Amino acid sequence: MRVNRRDFLRYACLIVPAGVVPLSRRLIGATAESSAKQKYSLEGHKYAFIVDSTRCIGCGECVRSCNMENKVPEGFVRTWVERYTTTKSGKVIVDSTYDVWRQRKKAERFNFEELKSVPAADISKAFFLPKLCNHCANPPCVPVCPVGATYQSPEGVVLTDPNYCFGCGYCIQACPYGVRFKNPITHTADKCTWCYHRIVKGLLPACVEICPTGARQFGDAAIAGSPIAQVLESAKLHVLRKDFGTNPKVYYIELNPEVR
Repeated sequence: MRVNRRDFLRYACLIVPAGVVPLSRRLIGATAESSAKQKYSLEGHKYAFIVDSTRCIGCGECVRSCNMENKVPEGFVRTWVERYTTTKSGKVIVDSTYDVWRQRKKAERFNFEELKSVPAADISKAFFLPKLCNHCANPPCVPVCPVGATYQSPEGVVLTDPNYCFGCGYCIQACPYGVRFKNPITHTADKCTWCYHRIVKGLLPACVEICPTGARQFGDAAIAGSPIAQVLESAKLHVLRKDFGTNPKVYYIELNPEVR
């Protein structure tokens, strides 16, 4: 959608009231069926996502599962796994499952061998690192949306309502982690939602459920004694780019200094 600045502002002014006012109403409507069946409450949750990079084997099953569960368009991903390789000369090489996905453009199993690899004799260190939307407590993508299509649910999950989004791309540019993209089918902003449609039913995000090594963990820290609460209380955790001030809710165990 191409509009000049004057037309854009006029259009935004006309539809801001429609986009902002009914946020809570449309959210409640989206979860009404689940709430009725599961007695799910929108309040009182403290969801958190933990990534244990020491367990990730780079299999890519999380990416495949996410794409299938959320019907992500070919050539795009909502989550990916990066491989960091440090050579003996000190050079850090980063590639990811996103690179493979863009080459294949379909949801099949794959591995990093399809990408150019550093000879084993030249490697001093290597590890895998999953990435996804951080569902920040202070998300920069929310305030820049001119129509309120990007918002935080009462549980703190950052979501985008495709019924209000008109694809201006402001939120995509504002995200410092590069996790958003413009869906070529809906022409709206798209990203990881922590499988919100699943967690309101008491299910795990698809990527967490499929992970064969437990590298991805998700839960409600508001539940005293829950596994996720115990990890948050006892483990030494890190977040991506703490200096951004976004207060991410995706925490990492053993975040190596090479990570960017």
